[in-house]
Amino acid sequence: MKFTKMHGLGNDYVYVETFSQPAPPDPSSLARAVSDRHFGVGSDGLILIMPSSKADARMRMFNADGSEGEMCGNGVRCVAKYVHDHGLARRPRVTIETGRGVLTLDLTIEAGRTKLVRVDMGTPILDSKAIPTTLPGDPPIDVPIEIGGKDLRLTAVSMGNPHAVLFVDDVRAFPLEALGPLIERHPTFPKRVNFHAVQVISPNEVRMRTWERGSGVTLACGTGACAVCVAGVLTGRTGPRILAHLPGGDLELEWPAREASVLMTGPATEVFSGEWCGA
Repeated sequence: MKFTKMHGLGNDYVYVETFSQPAPPDPSSLARAVSDRHFGVGSDGLILIMPSSKADARMRMFNADGSEGEMCGNGVRCVAKYVHDHGLARRPRVTIETGRGVLTLDLTIEAGRTKLVRVDMGTPILDSKAIPTTLPGDPPIDVPIEIGGKDLRLTAVSMGNPHAVLFVDDVRAFPLEALGPLIERHPTFPKRVNFHAVQVISPNEVRMRTWERGSGVTLACGTGACAVCVAGVLTGRTGPRILAHLPGGDLELEWPAREASVLMTGPATEVFSGEWCGA
Protein backbone atom coordinates (compact mmCIF):
# COMPACT_ATOMS: atom_id res chain seq x y z
CA MET A 1 0.00 0.00 0.00
CA LYS A 2 1.47 3.33 -1.06
CA PHE A 3 1.21 6.26 1.36
CA THR A 4 2.35 9.86 1.75
CA LYS A 5 3.33 11.49 5.05
CA MET A 6 2.05 15.09 5.32
CA HIS A 7 1.48 17.62 8.08
CA GLY A 8 -0.20 20.92 8.80
CA LEU A 9 1.85 22.77 11.42
CA GLY A 10 3.19 19.48 12.76
CA ASN A 11 -0.26 17.86 13.01
CA ASP A 12 0.87 14.85 10.96
CA TYR A 13 -1.07 12.08 9.26
CA VAL A 14 -0.39 9.17 6.97
CA TYR A 15 -2.33 9.79 3.74
CA VAL A 16 -3.52 6.93 1.55
CA GLU A 17 -4.93 7.81 -1.87
CA THR A 18 -7.52 5.31 -3.16
CA PHE A 19 -7.98 6.67 -6.68
CA SER A 20 -5.21 4.35 -7.93
CA GLN A 21 -5.27 1.57 -5.31
CA PRO A 22 -7.93 -0.23 -3.27
CA ALA A 23 -9.10 1.28 0.01
CA PRO A 24 -7.74 -0.56 3.07
CA PRO A 25 -10.27 -3.11 4.35
CA ASP A 26 -9.86 -2.11 8.01
CA PRO A 27 -8.80 1.55 8.24
CA SER A 28 -9.22 1.65 12.02
CA SER A 29 -6.66 -1.10 12.57
CA LEU A 30 -4.41 0.43 9.93
CA ALA A 31 -4.60 3.81 11.68
CA ARG A 32 -3.42 2.28 14.94
CA ALA A 33 -0.57 0.47 13.21
CA VAL A 34 0.80 3.30 11.07
CA SER A 35 0.42 5.90 13.82
CA ASP A 36 2.78 4.10 16.21
CA ARG A 37 5.90 6.26 16.40
CA HIS A 38 8.15 3.30 17.26
CA PHE A 39 6.76 0.39 15.23
CA GLY A 40 4.84 2.22 12.48
CA VAL A 41 5.28 5.30 10.31
CA GLY A 42 4.49 7.65 13.18
CA SER A 43 1.56 10.05 12.98
CA ASP A 44 -1.48 11.54 14.69
CA GLY A 45 -3.64 9.26 12.56
CA LEU A 46 -4.63 8.07 9.09
CA ILE A 47 -6.43 10.01 6.35
CA LEU A 48 -7.90 8.40 3.24
CA ILE A 49 -8.12 10.46 0.02
CA MET A 50 -10.98 8.85 -1.89
CA PRO A 51 -13.06 9.43 -5.03
CA SER A 52 -16.24 11.46 -4.50
CA SER A 53 -19.43 11.86 -6.51
CA LYS A 54 -19.92 15.42 -5.23
CA ALA A 55 -16.40 16.92 -4.90
CA ASP A 56 -12.85 16.63 -6.24
CA ALA A 57 -12.09 14.10 -3.49
CA ARG A 58 -13.47 12.66 -0.27
CA MET A 59 -11.59 12.68 3.03
CA ARG A 60 -11.98 10.13 5.82
CA MET A 61 -9.84 10.60 8.92
CA PHE A 62 -8.98 8.17 11.68
CA ASN A 63 -7.31 9.12 14.94
CA ALA A 64 -4.26 7.34 16.31
CA ASP A 65 -6.51 5.16 18.48
CA GLY A 66 -8.44 4.00 15.41
CA SER A 67 -11.60 6.04 16.06
CA GLU A 68 -13.02 7.87 13.05
CA GLY A 69 -13.32 11.64 13.31
CA GLU A 70 -15.80 13.83 11.51
CA MET A 71 -13.37 16.53 10.45
CA CYS A 72 -9.73 17.68 10.59
CA GLY A 73 -8.80 21.22 9.60
CA ASN A 74 -5.08 20.59 9.19
CA GLY A 75 -5.85 17.34 7.42
CA VAL A 76 -8.22 18.85 4.86
CA ARG A 77 -5.59 21.45 3.90
CA CYS A 78 -3.14 18.62 3.23
CA VAL A 79 -5.76 16.71 1.22
CA ALA A 80 -6.27 19.81 -0.95
CA LYS A 81 -2.50 20.09 -1.47
CA TYR A 82 -2.28 16.42 -2.43
CA VAL A 83 -5.23 16.68 -4.83
CA HIS A 84 -3.60 19.63 -6.61
CA ASP A 85 0.08 18.70 -6.46
CA HIS A 86 -0.48 15.08 -7.51
CA GLY A 87 -2.66 16.05 -10.46
CA LEU A 88 -6.08 14.87 -9.28
CA ALA A 89 -7.46 18.42 -9.69
CA ARG A 90 -4.99 20.98 -11.03
CA ARG A 91 -6.95 24.07 -10.02
CA PRO A 92 -6.38 26.88 -7.48
CA ARG A 93 -9.80 26.13 -5.97
CA VAL A 94 -10.78 22.57 -5.02
CA THR A 95 -13.65 20.93 -3.17
CA ILE A 96 -13.30 18.17 -0.59
CA GLU A 97 -16.12 16.02 0.78
CA THR A 98 -15.81 15.59 4.55
CA GLY A 99 -17.92 14.48 7.48
CA ARG A 100 -18.83 18.15 7.76
CA GLY A 101 -20.05 18.30 4.16
CA VAL A 102 -18.34 19.60 1.04
CA LEU A 103 -15.72 22.27 1.80
CA THR A 104 -14.20 24.76 -0.65
CA LEU A 105 -10.46 25.45 -0.43
CA ASP A 106 -8.43 28.16 -2.17
CA LEU A 107 -4.77 27.37 -2.82
CA THR A 108 -1.74 29.63 -3.03
CA ILE A 109 0.49 28.05 -5.66
CA GLU A 110 4.24 28.67 -6.02
CA ALA A 111 6.28 26.93 -8.73
CA GLY A 112 3.43 24.49 -9.29
CA ARG A 113 3.18 23.43 -5.63
CA THR A 114 0.67 24.35 -2.95
CA LYS A 115 2.12 26.53 -0.16
CA LEU A 116 -0.93 27.93 1.66
CA VAL A 117 -4.56 26.83 1.82
CA ARG A 118 -7.57 28.95 2.78
CA VAL A 119 -10.55 26.88 3.89
CA ASP A 120 -14.19 27.83 4.21
CA MET A 121 -14.85 25.71 7.31
CA GLY A 122 -18.59 26.35 7.36
CA THR A 123 -20.68 27.91 10.09
CA PRO A 124 -19.99 26.78 13.66
CA ILE A 125 -22.54 24.55 15.34
CA LEU A 126 -23.71 26.28 18.52
CA ASP A 127 -26.67 24.14 19.62
CA SER A 128 -25.62 22.15 22.68
CA LYS A 129 -27.39 18.95 21.58
CA ALA A 130 -25.71 19.07 18.19
CA ILE A 131 -22.20 19.80 19.54
CA PRO A 132 -22.98 17.44 21.46
CA THR A 133 -22.74 18.32 25.15
CA THR A 134 -24.98 18.36 28.19
CA LEU A 135 -23.46 21.65 29.36
CA PRO A 136 -26.21 24.31 29.56
CA GLY A 137 -26.54 27.02 26.91
CA ASP A 138 -26.75 27.28 23.12
CA PRO A 139 -23.83 27.40 22.98
CA PRO A 140 -22.44 26.82 26.47
CA ILE A 141 -20.29 29.87 27.28
CA ASP A 142 -17.86 29.95 30.23
CA VAL A 143 -19.87 27.24 32.00
CA PRO A 144 -18.36 26.36 35.43
CA ILE A 145 -17.44 22.71 35.88
CA GLU A 146 -15.17 20.79 38.25
CA ILE A 147 -12.84 18.30 36.56
CA GLY A 148 -9.82 16.63 38.10
CA GLY A 149 -10.07 18.78 41.22
CA LYS A 150 -9.92 21.98 39.14
CA ASP A 151 -12.67 24.59 38.74
CA LEU A 152 -12.87 25.29 35.01
CA ARG A 153 -15.06 27.46 32.78
CA LEU A 154 -15.66 25.80 29.43
CA THR A 155 -17.07 27.15 26.19
CA ALA A 156 -18.27 24.44 23.80
CA VAL A 157 -18.49 24.71 20.00
CA SER A 158 -18.65 22.24 17.13
CA MET A 159 -16.91 22.65 13.78
CA GLY A 160 -18.36 19.34 12.62
CA ASN A 161 -16.49 17.79 15.55
CA PRO A 162 -16.86 18.78 19.22
CA HIS A 163 -14.53 21.25 20.98
CA ALA A 164 -14.21 22.59 24.52
CA VAL A 165 -12.27 25.83 25.02
CA LEU A 166 -10.78 27.06 28.30
CA PHE A 167 -9.22 30.53 28.56
CA VAL A 168 -6.22 30.62 30.91
CA ASP A 169 -3.65 33.17 32.07
CA ASP A 170 -0.60 31.11 31.09
CA VAL A 171 -1.14 28.37 28.51
CA ARG A 172 2.40 27.01 28.84
CA ALA A 173 1.91 26.36 32.57
CA PHE A 174 -1.48 24.70 32.14
CA PRO A 175 -1.41 20.94 33.02
CA LEU A 176 -2.69 19.81 29.61
CA GLU A 177 -1.32 16.27 29.84
CA ALA A 178 -3.11 15.70 33.15
CA LEU A 179 -6.46 17.38 32.47
CA GLY A 180 -6.75 16.77 28.72
CA PRO A 181 -7.74 13.08 28.94
CA LEU A 182 -10.18 13.80 31.78
CA ILE A 183 -11.94 16.51 29.79
CA GLU A 184 -11.91 14.45 26.57
CA ARG A 185 -13.84 11.63 28.23
CA HIS A 186 -15.96 13.64 30.67
CA PRO A 187 -19.61 12.47 30.64
CA THR A 188 -20.79 15.96 29.65
CA PHE A 189 -19.40 15.17 26.19
CA PRO A 190 -21.14 11.99 24.97
CA LYS A 191 -18.93 11.69 21.83
CA ARG A 192 -15.80 12.80 23.69
CA VAL A 193 -14.28 16.19 22.90
CA ASN A 194 -11.21 18.02 21.62
CA PHE A 195 -9.90 20.32 24.35
CA HIS A 196 -7.99 23.58 23.97
CA ALA A 197 -6.31 25.77 26.59
CA VAL A 198 -6.03 29.34 25.28
CA GLN A 199 -4.14 32.43 26.40
CA VAL A 200 -5.34 35.75 24.97
CA ILE A 201 -2.40 37.97 24.04
CA SER A 202 -4.51 40.74 22.51
CA PRO A 203 -7.96 41.06 20.91
CA ASN A 204 -6.47 39.76 17.65
CA GLU A 205 -3.87 37.27 18.88
CA VAL A 206 -3.97 34.09 20.99
CA ARG A 207 -1.68 31.25 22.01
CA MET A 208 -3.22 27.76 22.33
CA ARG A 209 -2.42 24.15 23.15
CA THR A 210 -4.52 21.13 22.26
CA TRP A 211 -5.48 17.74 23.61
CA GLU A 212 -6.99 16.05 20.57
CA ARG A 213 -9.71 13.45 20.90
CA GLY A 214 -8.25 10.03 20.14
CA SER A 215 -4.69 11.30 19.63
CA GLY A 216 -3.63 13.19 22.77
CA VAL A 217 -1.38 16.24 22.69
CA THR A 218 -0.84 17.45 19.12
CA LEU A 219 1.21 20.31 17.69
CA ALA A 220 -1.82 21.85 15.98
CA CYS A 221 -5.56 21.45 15.49
CA GLY A 222 -7.23 23.33 12.64
CA THR A 223 -10.84 22.81 13.66
CA GLY A 224 -9.74 23.62 17.22
CA ALA A 225 -8.26 26.94 16.14
CA CYS A 226 -11.57 27.72 14.41
CA ALA A 227 -13.44 26.84 17.61
CA VAL A 228 -11.09 29.10 19.59
CA CYS A 229 -11.85 31.97 17.19
CA VAL A 230 -15.57 31.43 17.69
CA ALA A 231 -15.23 31.09 21.47
CA GLY A 232 -13.18 34.29 21.62
CA VAL A 233 -15.91 36.24 19.86
CA LEU A 234 -18.72 34.66 21.89
CA THR A 235 -17.03 35.49 25.20
CA GLY A 236 -15.93 38.96 24.09
CA ARG A 237 -12.25 38.18 24.60
CA THR A 238 -11.20 38.59 20.95
CA GLY A 239 -12.36 40.20 17.75
CA PRO A 240 -13.55 38.43 14.59
CA ARG A 241 -10.04 38.07 13.11
CA ILE A 242 -7.20 36.47 15.06
CA LEU A 243 -3.75 35.03 14.62
CA ALA A 244 -3.49 31.79 16.58
CA HIS A 245 -0.07 30.62 17.73
CA LEU A 246 0.01 26.82 18.02
CA PRO A 247 3.06 24.78 19.05
CA GLY A 248 3.57 23.80 15.39
CA GLY A 249 3.07 27.27 13.88
CA ASP A 250 0.46 29.92 13.15
CA LEU A 251 -3.04 29.94 11.66
CA GLU A 252 -5.12 32.92 10.54
CA LEU A 253 -8.79 32.72 11.51
CA GLU A 254 -11.82 34.88 10.75
CA TRP A 255 -15.46 34.67 11.90
CA PRO A 256 -17.10 37.90 10.72
CA ALA A 257 -20.67 37.21 11.91
CA ARG A 258 -22.69 34.62 13.83
CA GLU A 259 -24.30 33.29 10.64
CA ALA A 260 -21.03 33.33 8.69
CA SER A 261 -18.49 30.64 7.92
CA VAL A 262 -15.20 30.44 9.76
CA LEU A 263 -12.27 31.02 7.40
CA MET A 264 -8.92 29.37 8.15
CA THR A 265 -5.62 29.97 6.35
CA GLY A 266 -2.46 27.95 6.92
CA PRO A 267 0.28 25.84 5.34
CA ALA A 268 0.30 22.22 4.21
CA THR A 269 3.54 20.25 3.88
CA GLU A 270 4.41 16.97 2.17
CA VAL A 271 7.24 15.15 3.94
CA PHE A 272 7.83 11.83 2.15
CA SER A 273 6.17 8.90 0.41
CA GLY A 274 6.63 5.21 0.96
CA GLU A 275 5.06 1.77 0.87
CA TRP A 276 3.46 0.09 3.88
CA CYS A 277 4.22 -3.60 3.99
CA GLY A 278 2.09 -4.41 7.02
CA ALA A 279 3.01 -5.37 10.54
